[in-house]
Amino acid sequence: MATTITVVEDVTSVSISAISPTDASTNAANLTFTPHNVITATNVQDALEQLADQFFRGNDVPNAGTTNLEEGDFFYDLNDNQLKVYRETSSNVFQFVPLAQATGDMETVDAGSF
Repeated sequence: MATTITVVEDVTSVSISAISPTDASTNAANLTFTPHNVITATNVQDALEQLADQFFRGNDVPNAGTTNLEEGDFFYDLNDNQLKVYRETSSNVFQFVPLAQATGDMETVDAGSF
């Protein structure tokens, strides 16, 4: 039995509706769809894993040698409450650079670093 997934995208949200088969053995790896934008996977399981590989959260900065870091990935640093992006800071040197920091009740964005 085939499963149909329809993705409708607009400026502020993406909604996904699915007609699921009644077969209880079906899992996310068996649900296929057409790749879109930076998601190259052709099934739901692999697409979720691709998305998860783009966002990190923790006390320790992700290590390029042990994780699948790519330029543009995000990391929320729990030690200093900063949102950081992985980018090239000089020729062939990539690191996480702060984008926003929580201060009191206000979030501030530092665009002066670009």
